Amino acid sequence: MKHLDYLDQLESEAIYILREVAGQFERPALLFSGGKDSITLVKLAEKAFRPGKFPFPLVHIDTGHNFKEALDFRDKLVKHLDETLIVRYVSDTIAAKKLTEPKGKFASRNALQTYTLLDVIDEFKFDALIGGARRDEEKARAKERIFSVRDEFGQWDPKLQRPELWNIYNGKIHQGENVRAFPISNWTELDVWNYIRRERMELPSIYFAHERECIEYQDQLIAISPFIQIDDNDKIVKKKVRYRTVGDMTCTAAVESDADTLDEIIDEIIATKISERGETRIDDKVSEAAMEDRKKNGYF
Repeated sequence: MKHLDYLDQLESEAIYILREVAGQFERPALLFSGGKDSITLVKLAEKAFRPGKFPFPLVHIDTGHNFKEALDFRDKLVKHLDETLIVRYVSDTIAAKKLTEPKGKFASRNALQTYTLLDVIDEFKFDALIGGARRDEEKARAKERIFSVRDEFGQWDPKLQRPELWNIYNGKIHQGENVRAFPISNWTELDVWNYIRRERMELPSIYFAHERECIEYQDQLIAISPFIQIDDNDKIVKKKVRYRTVGDMTCTAAVESDADTLDEIIDEIIATKISERGETRIDDKVSEAAMEDRKKNGYF
C-alpha cells in the first residue's frame, strides 16, 4: 500500500472539495488572480478534472492596480489551459455606481472590489466561488468554514456557520445566497511552496528576488508605481526584493531578499516568524478587524 505524505493528503482533500463544488452547485466559478494560491488551485483543478474541461470559468476582479507580471502570467496560463477567463474591472464599477475613489498615499481599491465581485455574481448567477484563501493567512480567515455561506447581499456572518464533520460539506443554499469555497483552507504558506516545488509549477517572476525601486515607509518597502503618492520626504531606494503575496501595488509590500530559487524561498519561509499578510499587506493594518469588516460586507 502506498503511503501518502502530507502533501498527498492535502492534495487529495483539495481535489475532493473541488469535485464537491462541481457536483453540488449549478454555476460555480474559480477566482484567479495570477497569484501563487490561485495558481495552485488551477493545478489542483487540472488534477481533479482533466482530461475534460474545467466545470467552471476562471474569474478575475481587476482593480487596475495589479502588478504587470501577475497579469501577464494570468493571461499566459489561461491561454495554455484553453479555459474561459472572465475579467471585470473595478474602474468600470466605480464609474457605473459613482463610487468614491479612495484618496491618500496608498489609495487601495481593495474594499471596492466587493461591489464588482457582487456584480459579477449577479451577472452570471454564480452560486459558488472557489478561492485560494488559507486559514493561516489572517485571523478572520481562520474563522471560515471550507464552504462559507453568504446571504443574498453577499454578506458573511461569522456566528452563523455550518458544522463540517467528517469532510461532509453542506452546499444547500436558498435563492440569492452563494457559497465561497476554499479547497486549500487547511494549507499553510509553506505547504503551498512545497507543493509548487514538488509539482514544478511556474510562477510570476515577482515571487523571486529582483531589483526594484521602492520607497521605505514604516519599515516596509513599497514599489514605485503610478498608483501611489510619492511625497518630497519619501526615500526612494533600489533594493533586491521579492513578494510573498501578490495583491495590489497600493497595498502590498515587498520583502528584502536574495532568494531566487524555490529552495531558497522555502528556507526563508521556514526561518520567518511573521505571516505573509502580517509582513506585507498594508490594507490589513487599517484596524484590528480590517479583513473581517471587509468580509462581512462581501469581500472574498
